[in-house]
Amino acid sequence: MNGQEKDFEQIFIVGCGDIGRRVARLWQQRGLPVSGLVRSHASAQRLAQQGIRPQQQDLDHPPRLSSPTPRLALNRTLVYYFAPPPKTGEQDPRVGHFLECIDTTTLPTALIYLSTSGVYGDQGGRLIDEDTPARPVVPRARRRYHAEQSLRRWGVERGVPVITLRTGGIYGPGRLPLRRIRERVPVLHEHLAPSTNRIHAEDLARACLAAAERGQAGRIYNISDGSHGNMSEYFNTIADCFGLPRPPAISLEEAEQQLSAGMLSYLRESRRLDNRRMREELGVVLRYPDLRQGLAACIEEQEITPEP
Repeated sequence: MNGQEKDFEQIFIVGCGDIGRRVARLWQQRGLPVSGLVRSHASAQRLAQQGIRPQQQDLDHPPRLSSPTPRLALNRTLVYYFAPPPKTGEQDPRVGHFLECIDTTTLPTALIYLSTSGVYGDQGGRLIDEDTPARPVVPRARRRYHAEQSLRRWGVERGVPVITLRTGGIYGPGRLPLRRIRERVPVLHEHLAPSTNRIHAEDLARACLAAAERGQAGRIYNISDGSHGNMSEYFNTIADCFGLPRPPAISLEEAEQQLSAGMLSYLRESRRLDNRRMREELGVVLRYPDLRQGLAACIEEQEITPEP
C-alpha cells in the first residue's frame, strides 16, 4: 500500500463473491495465499475449488463472547471487505459484527472497503470528485455510508489504514440485465434518463489490487470507467450488442406507474464520477474504458447468464 505492499503476506476477503473471486485470482497469480469469508456451505465449496481457503460466518449475528471459536488472527494480512449490507434499515450492523470477530492483538496490515457512488446522492448530473461531500438520501446509500464511517473510525482508533473505493454500477459476465431486457421492462426515454457510471468487473478487481499497492491510508477513490452515459443508454446498448429488441421507452409519469420502487430510486439520482484520482494515484489503466468494449469481452467469454 503506497509502496508498502510487502507489509502483508496473505489476503482475506470478506464477502467473497464474483468480485472477491476475481481479486483472489489476481493475488494468487502473484503467489499470495487467499482466504475468504462466506455465509453458505455452497459458497465455501466454490472458494475451495479455486484454491481459496474458505471460512463460514453469518455476519447477521455477532460472535458470542463465550464461543470457543478463535477470533480472526489477521496480522500480516490485507483485508478486503466486499460483503453487502442488509437489505433494510439505515445502518450496516454486519460491519460491526465482523470487526468484533477480529483478534485485537493481531490486527490486519490494511483494510479496503468496497462502497458505492450512491453515497454522493443526487448531484444533478454534474461531475464530482472525491472531495464532494457525501449526502446519501436513500436507505441503501445510508447503509453504505454508515459502513464507511464505522470502518474509518475503527481504523483510526487502532492504527489500521482503511481505504474506501466508491464504485459505479458493476457489469460483466453474469452481471447483465438480459432477463429484464427479454421481459421488455420499459426504460425512460434517453433524454430523460439520469447520468450513470459503470465499471467492468475485471477492471474493478484490478483497481482493488492497485489500491493495495498504491492507495493512501484514509483516502477515497472513485472507481469508474469515466465513460459518461445514462441508464437507458446502458440498457439499449446491451440490447443492441446481444441482438435483442430495445426496451420500450416511456415518460417519467409512466415510469411512476410501471417501474419498481427500487428502480425509481435510481432514476431520481444523477451524477458523473471523476476518476482522475484512480488513474493518477492508483495508476489504473482500464482494460475496458467504455461499455461497448466491455460488452464485447462479455460475449467472447461466453459465460453470460441472466440476472435473477
